[in-house]
Amino acid sequence: MTMFLEKNTEIHKKGWIEVICGSMFSGKTEELLRRIKRAKYANQRFEIFKPEIDIRYDLEKVTSHDENSVQSTPVQSSSQILLLAGDVDIVALDETQFFDSEIVTVCNTLAERGIRVIVAGLDMDYLGVPFGPMPALIATAEYVTKVHAICMKCGNLAYVSHRIVKNDKLILLGETDNYEPLCRSCFNKALKE
Repeated sequence: MTMFLEKNTEIHKKGWIEVICGSMFSGKTEELLRRIKRAKYANQRFEIFKPEIDIRYDLEKVTSHDENSVQSTPVQSSSQILLLAGDVDIVALDETQFFDSEIVTVCNTLAERGIRVIVAGLDMDYLGVPFGPMPALIATAEYVTKVHAICMKCGNLAYVSHRIVKNDKLILLGETDNYEPLCRSCFNKALKE
C-alpha cells in the first residue's frame, strides 16, 4: 500500500512476518495474545485466524493453556484469510502448523500489502520433525521468537512435544493427557523405550 503526500513523496506502509514457535506448553499462544493486547492498546486494527480443526478449547476463540482467550475466525483453508482479512494493521494466526502449505504465500502476500503478520505454532511434530509450513515461515520471517517449556523429566528447557499415548496419526489434538514437553536428551531416551 502506498500513500502519497504533497510533492509526490511516497510513504510505504511496511509489513513483516513474526513467528512465535516452540513445543507445546511453551507459551506460544500466550505470547501471541500479549502482542495482540499491546496492539489493541495502540488502537491498531487486527484480525485473528485459526485453523477450523482446532476445537480443543473453543470453536471460535484462540485460547491459551492459561485460559486467556480472544475472539478469532476459524478458517478451513489458508486462502480464506486473504478474503477475510479486510482493512487491518495486523493479522495473527494461531496453531499455524495445521494450515495447508499455501499459508506461507498468504503470509508473504499480507506482509507485502503492509500488514504485520504474527504467527504462532509448533516448530516440530511429536517425532521431532519440522512441522508442516512452520520451517518455511521461520525461513521467510523477519522476526523469530522461540519459546520453551520445561522438560517434564529433568527440568531443562524442552525441545519437543513428546506424545505419551500410542497413536501414529500426525495430527492428534490433545493436552497433558497426550503430550509432555521434553528436552533433547529425555526425548531421545523416551524414543528408545
